[in-house]
This record gives sequence, structure tokens and C-alpha cells, in this order.
Amino acid sequence: MSLFEKMKALVAFYEEVLSMPHRSEIVRELRDQDDMFLFMLYSEMLGIPNPAYYYTLELYPYMMEQFHDWHLRMGMDKSPMTGFRCC
Repeated sequence: MSLFEKMKALVAFYEEVLSMPHRSEIVRELRDQDDMFLFMLYSEMLGIPNPAYYYTLELYPYMMEQFHDWHLRMGMDKSPMTGFRCC
């Protein structure tokens, strides 16, 4: 093992030690960001004006898999949109 590889392993270990106590906070923050992104993506269909609606239309097919989990996390038992049947 060269000196460079040892230093790289040491830095990776250091980053792991620093992030370990905050892992749940990081996961929660990433989930909140995903929830906000999905809300912005589907806001036009929920009746909230979205100025970027035209540009977000292309993302719908990719985000439909996550839509069911998102509306359950937001407290909606059934899909709020009549055109999307995911439940």
C-alpha cells in the first residue's frame, strides 16, 4: 500500500467518523429536500401555480414511482390527483 492510498483511507475514515452521529439528520434532510422537490413538481396539479410547469412536465414519468411514497408521507391516504392512480 502506497503512502497516497494510506492517506486516502485515513481521510475516508475521518469523514466516516465525523458523519456517523449525524447520519439520521442527513437522511432526514435529504428526504425533506426530495419531498419539497416532488411538491414543486406536482404543485400545478394540486392547484398551486408553478412558473416552471412547462419544464417539469418532462420529469413526470421518472417521478411517478416515488409519488405514492410521497403522498403517504404528506398525510394523504389516497392520491390527490384524479388522473394518477397509484393506490
